[in-house]
Amino acid sequence: MDVTVLITHFQTPDLLDAAVDTFRAHYPAVQVLVVDNGSRGNSPRRLDALEERHGDAVRVHRLDENCYHGPAMHLAVRRLINTRYVFALDSDTETRRAGFLESMVDALDSDPTHYAAGRVLRVSRRGFVSADGPVQVCWVPYKLFDRSLYLTLPPFEHHGTPNLRNCEAAVQRGLRLIEYPIEEYVHHVGQGTVEGHGYGLGWRGRISALLHRLGI
Repeated sequence: MDVTVLITHFQTPDLLDAAVDTFRAHYPAVQVLVVDNGSRGNSPRRLDALEERHGDAVRVHRLDENCYHGPAMHLAVRRLINTRYVFALDSDTETRRAGFLESMVDALDSDPTHYAAGRVLRVSRRGFVSADGPVQVCWVPYKLFDRSLYLTLPPFEHHGTPNLRNCEAAVQRGLRLIEYPIEEYVHHVGQGTVEGHGYGLGWRGRISALLHRLGI
């Protein structure tokens, strides 16, 4: 498959090991790229061990500082990946069984307007999940997308929902987000990095959450 798996990481090596090891157990022939956001402590040593354990199938690109999830993904898609498709996978996931990548690739291959596949949710314009939200997104922890189409859209950004503007622009253009039951194959442990280190949004994140609660 013409796919690269992209995982961004910051200071959670135990979660990262589980994410990479369980994915590779089911897809040993698919290339994995880990972008490390300037982790410190024992993370560099653990990243070295991860590369040694998986050989050429897993690459680690180390950044000097934390540029956060969305910008790190954008850097990788623009500069480090050249496959047709990118499967973005959070570091706090565990792959339970195979079969999903083949089906998701087939779904995108079937129509040139199919941009991304995964769990499609509606969110508010601030990126909070809302049943009647005006924006559709492929949910962040696990999604497959077409790299060439991505590069024509707004980039992933430093945000709690980093693909918010990207998916909104795609749908406005007439591209489609394809619903796929990815959670039946990949378990999202949930906010592993966020729980330990936050989103790094500072006052912007607090104001956005307040305005969302106020319905603004």
